[in-house]
Amino acid sequence: MSGAEAAAPVPLVVVMGVSGAGKTTVGALVADASGVPFLDADSLHPLGNVRKMASGTPLTDDDRWPWLDVVGERLRAAEEAGTGLVLACSALKRRYRDRIRRAAPGVVFLHLHGTVDVLASRLEGRSGHFMPASLLVSQVEDLELLAEDENGYELDIDQPVEDMVAEAARALRSLREAPRAPGAEPGATDEEPGAPAARR
Repeated sequence: MSGAEAAAPVPLVVVMGVSGAGKTTVGALVADASGVPFLDADSLHPLGNVRKMASGTPLTDDDRWPWLDVVGERLRAAEEAGTGLVLACSALKRRYRDRIRRAAPGVVFLHLHGTVDVLASRLEGRSGHFMPASLLVSQVEDLELLAEDENGYELDIDQPVEDMVAEAARALRSLREAPRAPGAEPGATDEEPGAPAARR
């Protein structure tokens, strides 16, 4: 292995968005295309959180902090092991993403973004998930879009899945490879000429 290959950063990606955006489907496909493991952060919720969400009760920040700490630690462990990781996680608010970055500063956020109508139609056809469609409105209200200083990309979900995955792969490759300015915050990157610009 050459020195350049050894130094290449492993993919550390959080596929974020509200319920119904397709985080698990897209995340698993992006992980497969990147040759890294995939993990759904829903599986890391403690039982108390699962029960609250299943009953239609939104989680509080106190409910989320321990869960987000576990999410961040899983990403950090994957980076240290050199395996990389694509992880599906709502990460709706800036402070939640900051909590994850505290453990994994190099993480990239891929935001699956869509209209309420598109999201609602997807939820109506989904079964076997503990997040009821009634919580979609509260999630949309809570959502804080990626800020300019956050290392991430906004992906429109109103397109075929294969096109989403191809676009995501291009964007994530550019974000991982883009040089970071000296003294820049962990979320900031200098995009290469011709690289996909983050959608806001």
